[in-house]
Amino acid sequence: MSENEAGKVLPDAEHHEGGFRPMSELMDAVRTVDTSRGGPHYGDFVEQVRTLMDRARLAVPPDDLVQEAAGILEKLNDRLGAYVGEEWDAPGWTRFDLPSRGNVTLPPYRVDRVDRDGVDARITYRTFHLGGNAAAHGGYISLGFDDLMGLAGSAHSGSVTRTASLTVDYRSITPLNKELTLRAWAERQEGRKVWIKATLHDGDRLCAEAHGLFIVLKPGQP
Repeated sequence: MSENEAGKVLPDAEHHEGGFRPMSELMDAVRTVDTSRGGPHYGDFVEQVRTLMDRARLAVPPDDLVQEAAGILEKLNDRLGAYVGEEWDAPGWTRFDLPSRGNVTLPPYRVDRVDRDGVDARITYRTFHLGGNAAAHGGYISLGFDDLMGLAGSAHSGSVTRTASLTVDYRSITPLNKELTLRAWAERQEGRKVWIKATLHDGDRLCAEAHGLFIVLKPGQP
């Protein structure tokens, strides 16, 4: 057993860096396809959840359908509740064979490259991420930046990082349901501080850019 700064005992077999899975495990997941968490059909499940979110965002169903859907979802939630475990057991964050590593809470993206020099990814803001007038919501844009900039910070530093600050400048409209390119890279590192920059493009058009400060976590630091 090991003990973190707050005195919380952590099992050595887990050894989650800063309360996260070790970077070595995450980088191994980038290079290999491991479907042991969630199984080979987990991606189908995630896609159906995303589609439900898209439909629910704009649907105006009659009351009888609302009641039917609520009943179906209640039963499904009851069944899923029997299989809810700890976050370390969940497929999300480790399924690099799936968009956004299998994390349904994130805008779906595919990572084309991740190394110490940065991250190149293709990201799509779907109907669920609508902000208004067919444009992506700024909060969801920042969510995409935050996740991939954190990945860039971790790849650069070789350890898990947490966001200390994040500033997003919105340069033009970010369209929905279109594959965009997001690039994130470390500008410099001083001790545990890593400064990250990122850009989001629709073709040659700059939609948004971000600057952030990420902190390398000490072992056991939450």
